Amino acid sequence: MAASTLSLLPIPTKTASSLLQPSNPRAVRLSSSLLAGSISLASASLLPRPSVRSAAVVSSLPTAKPERASAEKMPKWSLMAIKAFGMAELEARKLKYPKTGTEALLMGILVEGTNEASKFLRAIGITLFKVREESVKLLGKSDLFFFSPEHPPLTDSAQRALDWAVDEKLKSGEDGEITTAHMLLGIWSEKESAGYKILASLGFDDQKASELTKSKTNCNYFPVASHCSSTPTIRVILAIDFIVGGQDTNCRVDTVG
Repeated sequence: MAASTLSLLPIPTKTASSLLQPSNPRAVRLSSSLLAGSISLASASLLPRPSVRSAAVVSSLPTAKPERASAEKMPKWSLMAIKAFGMAELEARKLKYPKTGTEALLMGILVEGTNEASKFLRAIGITLFKVREESVKLLGKSDLFFFSPEHPPLTDSAQRALDWAVDEKLKSGEDGEITTAHMLLGIWSEKESAGYKILASLGFDDQKASELTKSKTNCNYFPVASHCSSTPTIRVILAIDFIVGGQDTNCRVDTVG
């Protein structure tokens, strides 16, 4: 009977030091004799943290008169007015319009919601839904496949409305900021604009404009009047953590004077 021989090949083993020093410093490798391969686990704390990006938004809006930017005593737009302008651009993009018109400025005022002009409009029955509906009736719907730019440029009438607001503030000689009330009256000053036609169709008239003008200097007119006294220039610093690897997004808004 032939003798049979059983040969055992040496099984390679890893030393403790090799297990404690993985090839990838950001991952911990686990190996088992029951598994064909190894499992690599990466700790979330070892992943690169998303970078924080900051953007500064100064208290100014587009103007057709650039020489004003260098003026030392140039009045600044209020924080609410700047937010309303940002909302106006967003509304123009929602409706897929190529530019930000007076109708979008009007919607931006109402979307912001906390400013004196929006309170005045809601008090007389002019709401965001009604303005949006009238905008579509007047201007129509945009092409379904058209994509508005990130910051739709102002129409000529919208730019004149903003410049009118600045001029009116300068003429008054009053301290303080340019508010959404100035912006709304600027829209009303553009008689041929979409914003004017929408306001008129919803019951806004010269008498209402006069009431709004008086409200700008009457601190008791609205329940909350935040623009009756002189306030320092406002700058908004936005710090945003972008979502990376399923981590939460952090957004911080600080105001500094």
